[in-house]
Amino acid sequence: MSLTGQHYVTYINHTYRRSGTLWEGRHKASIINAETYLLLCYRYIELNPVRAGMVHTPEDYPWSSYRYHAWGKENRLIEDHYLYRGLGLTEEERRYRYRELFKYELSERDVHQIRHTIHYNYPLGNDRFKEMIEETLQRQVGYAKRGRPIDETCGQN
Repeated sequence: MSLTGQHYVTYINHTYRRSGTLWEGRHKASIINAETYLLLCYRYIELNPVRAGMVHTPEDYPWSSYRYHAWGKENRLIEDHYLYRGLGLTEEERRYRYRELFKYELSERDVHQIRHTIHYNYPLGNDRFKEMIEETLQRQVGYAKRGRPIDETCGQN
């Protein structure tokens, strides 16, 4: 990502006669339990420009996948996830159900949970999902106490 970012920034700065960075901070990503959270994350991402006051509806944002998923606007960059395809048997049914997902705002709890997991690179899922990730990675993920471990034997005779 770093190398790609450096070349892209150089290209953009040269092309548009500008200087400086395009992005702040490092790339952040989290593993999610798709079965439970994929469509919630789609909503979170598609509604970000709306929450930021950049547009009134997700379809107004030109770099969104919303118009593809909700209205069938062609976009060769997008490949449907099987959970999106599971919204309906036909394309029209899937689009309708996708639009229906956006009739309600995300809860503050959902927004906070997604932001928290992204910020700390924690997996987004239930405890069983996190345990499966830990088994696969052979290391603990999620919350841990800061600092050095306490030596339980220290001070005992």
